[in-house]
Amino acid sequence: MAELYSWVKSIKLSPTWQYRLRQYGLLMRVDKPIGIFLLLWPTLWALWLAADGTPSLSLIVIFSIGVFLTRSAGCVINDFADRNFDGKVERTKSRPLATGVVTEKEALALFVILSLIAFGLVLMLNSLSIILSVIAIAIAMAYPFMKRVTYFPQVVLGAAFSMSIPMAFAATNNEIPESAWLLYIANLLWVLAYDTLYGMVDKKDDLKVGIKSTAILFGEADLQIIATIQGFFLFGMLLVGGRFELNYWYYISLLVATGLIVWQLYHCRKRQRENCFTAFLNNNWVGLVIFCGILLAKSS
Repeated sequence: MAELYSWVKSIKLSPTWQYRLRQYGLLMRVDKPIGIFLLLWPTLWALWLAADGTPSLSLIVIFSIGVFLTRSAGCVINDFADRNFDGKVERTKSRPLATGVVTEKEALALFVILSLIAFGLVLMLNSLSIILSVIAIAIAMAYPFMKRVTYFPQVVLGAAFSMSIPMAFAATNNEIPESAWLLYIANLLWVLAYDTLYGMVDKKDDLKVGIKSTAILFGEADLQIIATIQGFFLFGMLLVGGRFELNYWYYISLLVATGLIVWQLYHCRKRQRENCFTAFLNNNWVGLVIFCGILLAKSS
């Protein structure tokens, strides 16, 4: 191990390669880990619930690395799809593809490499998990292009972000119970709500370039509709607690999560871009709090 560390440390990259690797990292959004966390928390919820509180270390490692790889691949293919739009949007105009510092061929090659590594991890799981992973990557690849044809790309993103839930149950028990699909639907609603907040940040720019989103579709009723969707999400999570016979720790976590969601809606009541983005980021804490509730409920 010491020899391997010394060998890695001895590798010296040229300034050109250091620059290129930084640009690939930016394309993968490694500097903005919020997407990783928003994908990771539901994955951990599912792993702990599927294993009744004792998931194997191997599955935790495989799914955690898989979350990083698939989210990174998703960012790359998203930027590839939006390469002709990002330069016209204030928040995205400095992205590597928009500025041209990373070529289209490089982006596609990076997407393929990340996807193949992720699929290699999936091959360590059972056949049902492998089938689900193929469906998941198909949905993830379709998502960026949905912005052109539907006002509900957030629903497609929710479907993609929730696929780790049935995969976790399949990998743990080689079956997907009805309760897993309940968790899937609840999480999809959560994604729909917080990604609509995210869409509110770019709403004016998206209208100019012709990109569709639920933030545009909901219009002036956006916050009221987001509140309704979040309400259904929390109700779904209440049902999840009953299905998995979770104790008071879980319900306390849902109460805290409700408080966080109320704060989000209040914080962006004036629909200011920065406040909407802060409210979106706050969903990381919602996911963490619920995971802590599941963890405590299953260990007590």
